[in-house]
Amino acid sequence: MLSAGIVGLPNVGKSTLFNAVTRTHKAPAENYPFCTIDPNVGVVTVPDPRPEKIAEISHSKKITPTAIEFVDIAGLVKGASAGEGLGNQFLHHIREVEAIVQVVRCFENPDVHHVSATIDPVRDIEVINTELVLADLASLQKRRDRIQKQLHAGEKAAIIESAIIEKLLAHLDRGKPAITAELTPEEKVVARGFFLLTSKPTIFACNVAESDLAAISKGDSANPATRYVDLVQDYASHHFATEAIVLSAHIESELVDLSEQETLEYLRGLGIEDSGVHALIRAVYHLLGLRTFFTTGEKETRAWTIHSGKKAPAAAGAIHSDFERGFIAAETIHYNDLVAAGSFAKAREAAKLRLEGRDYEVRDGDVILFRFNV
Repeated sequence: MLSAGIVGLPNVGKSTLFNAVTRTHKAPAENYPFCTIDPNVGVVTVPDPRPEKIAEISHSKKITPTAIEFVDIAGLVKGASAGEGLGNQFLHHIREVEAIVQVVRCFENPDVHHVSATIDPVRDIEVINTELVLADLASLQKRRDRIQKQLHAGEKAAIIESAIIEKLLAHLDRGKPAITAELTPEEKVVARGFFLLTSKPTIFACNVAESDLAAISKGDSANPATRYVDLVQDYASHHFATEAIVLSAHIESELVDLSEQETLEYLRGLGIEDSGVHALIRAVYHLLGLRTFFTTGEKETRAWTIHSGKKAPAAAGAIHSDFERGFIAAETIHYNDLVAAGSFAKAREAAKLRLEGRDYEVRDGDVILFRFNV
């Protein structure tokens, strides 16, 4: 199962967000730095209304959604790349996840200590970014030193690797994350073997106060939190080519004992149409390059996870290796077409059910019955 690491400075709400995302009280969330030392890990269901609707059509007795893993990682401080604070542990744990959720404090509260004493979201992002960039620079420089013998011997692989290292070093030296470096598809394949921290896809979570949620959703520029969020969203777009999700980790963690429906009703009472945590989970799922297809029947409707761009046999293999090995065809209909038809029988009458072969690229929302022979 792919995982996303929740990172940020101490006391920005990482553990509170982890509890909200996982709907647990698993992570201690106290008002002092390094409250989290060992990472907390939780499996999170991806919010998706589609399986329930498909189950209604198929009269399924059971529904199984997709899931991803979230990891609550210790707070990072300036100097972490040189071992300050829990830097070495932080960097080790972040290497083990596939994506990063960087929590940024966008709320003012004198009772919650900030390591820099003032609220400045862009400064906080740059502290984290600088430490990850410095760690990557050190890692690449060591790698460059290790391949010197092969390079002098004229080994082709070392020459290719050296050119990519130099390109990445120059990019990182400008304070830019490796994920935004302009590399060819072939260079990206080689660079994946460097396991750089800043090559991981990143999304930002703007943690705001409950009292600011409605003002932010209305775009109230007079509200300080709105300005903080605008700064983060602009920074995320221009420096990481990614997005920033707005949420109140505190209020959503307080609602974990309520049902999903009760939580949504409470948030709508605050003038918020959907849970920021739901939006974050869905965004992380897509950030990891994951897509969902469905299988359905009277026993179960199940959501399955595949990587974007995968073909039908690989999707069959997500269910069972025998399905991939003996793949014949995939009887396919998209969720939207199935719901519009109202039943598989009517969808078949309307010629919406298709028989796809080995070269079919599975789309998010496909409902599939695999035909195989082993």
